[in-house]
Amino acid sequence: MGADADRESRIRPLRPEDLEPVVEIDRRITGRSRRVFFEKRLAAALADSGGFISVALEDGNGALIGFSIARVQTGEFGEDRRVAVLDVIGVDPVSQKHRHGMQLLEAITDYARKHGVDELRTQVDWNDGGLIGFFASAGFLLAPSQVLERPTTRSL
Repeated sequence: MGADADRESRIRPLRPEDLEPVVEIDRRITGRSRRVFFEKRLAAALADSGGFISVALEDGNGALIGFSIARVQTGEFGEDRRVAVLDVIGVDPVSQKHRHGMQLLEAITDYARKHGVDELRTQVDWNDGGLIGFFASAGFLLAPSQVLERPTTRSL
């Protein structure tokens, strides 16, 4: 994709008809289909625009090449401020390396700022150096709190 196509890309809200291309882009990235996750997440985002931020990125020809969905939360873990939690971001592998991920993050950030959301958070697999590098280049820092997990199959 050349510089002209990059300038022609545009951000818009996700729509119901975006489900198939979103699932396909994610499959190309992860190597597996997460259709059920995206069916539920997209339905929730479309039903509750105040509780979600969902954006699509189209190329100059109108084809979906990226997407992102964040949940807006208030009062989580005793905090008294609004926070957007980035659930998913994806750019078609053919269109990566053209700052499209940054365009999506900027769209999420702009919407959040305009709607009184103070912070954007996400989780990343510690072993995914590429994704950690992407978020670090976008200004994300390690949070002071840590995620704890415990298998439910083990007795106390």
